[in-house]
Amino acid sequence: MTSPPTIATKFLPAKDQLGLVAVGFSGGQCKPGVDAAPSALIESGLLTDIQETLEYTLYHDGIVHGYSKHLPAPGTDLPLHVAGAKAPMINPIAVSNVTHAICDQVYEHASKGRLVLTLGGDHSIAIGSVAGTAKAIRERHNSSEMALIWVDAHADINTPQCSGSGNIHGMPVAFLTGITKAPIENPDIFGWIKDEHRINPSKIVYIGLRDVDIPEKKILRDHGIRAFSMHDIDKHGIGKVMDMALDHINCGPGQEGMPIHLSFDVDALDPYVAPSTGTPVRGGLTLREGDFICEVIHETGYLVAMDLVEVNPALSGDGPESIGPKETIRAGCSLVRCALGESLL
Repeated sequence: MTSPPTIATKFLPAKDQLGLVAVGFSGGQCKPGVDAAPSALIESGLLTDIQETLEYTLYHDGIVHGYSKHLPAPGTDLPLHVAGAKAPMINPIAVSNVTHAICDQVYEHASKGRLVLTLGGDHSIAIGSVAGTAKAIRERHNSSEMALIWVDAHADINTPQCSGSGNIHGMPVAFLTGITKAPIENPDIFGWIKDEHRINPSKIVYIGLRDVDIPEKKILRDHGIRAFSMHDIDKHGIGKVMDMALDHINCGPGQEGMPIHLSFDVDALDPYVAPSTGTPVRGGLTLREGDFICEVIHETGYLVAMDLVEVNPALSGDGPESIGPKETIRAGCSLVRCALGESLL
């Protein structure tokens, strides 16, 4: 049995208070099934591990939210044609409304000083979860900035103008940094995002990138965003990459540190480990490398929130239909437990 976490938290009043938001939403992309992930993760025993093994006091309403009251009437959420865009934004009203609701839910926990775990759902939900954490951190720590560690095969920093698909799960970081604002064509869509919700691009670190669109590469360069691709991990090893990542956001040994929001897309892992995800890319992280990232972030004592997204139990990958979802769910649970303090010894 794993001992409960012993790392002192630096930006939370207690180390054992956890708020959970379960987000059954798939509107940021086009493949059904990712909305079922929170239920699958919970049914696998994740919450039992969090409460009984890791000894967190869990604050959860017991609901996997579908956000039906926030969804527009059928046939009214038309693709939004933004000036200069390659493709229209898909489900813009639904994603804007739902992420606004998620922002409020996460803020409700984070404003009380709880560590917040958001289980998705596709990665568009991070627009809401990160925004809610950022707002609470600014209020609780007198305008303190927050770091965002984004572990993903993809950069998810497309603007509506450069996205080739129009799927908003490829745009969240652009909205969170203010690189993309509410569209002139309809300012009510994502107009709820204010400066208090945003992240400074200099406080973002990517880990695990290996499928980055050409316009995204330019955005990363133009804004000086620190990104570690799989090439960097192959070259330096995951230990050195984590040292460099934490040093960049002033969270290394002997540094002042800042609150960290970890947003982990399960497709950062190699499809051999986690095949049941919507946009798998070969050549990714091993499960141990993924767990190590989470372990190291936990050990800083700076973690204030985590997202786990893009587990899709409806997709089997290349393996037997029953194996892919099971292994992907197991991997997702492992990542969460490690971020919350599970250790090997």
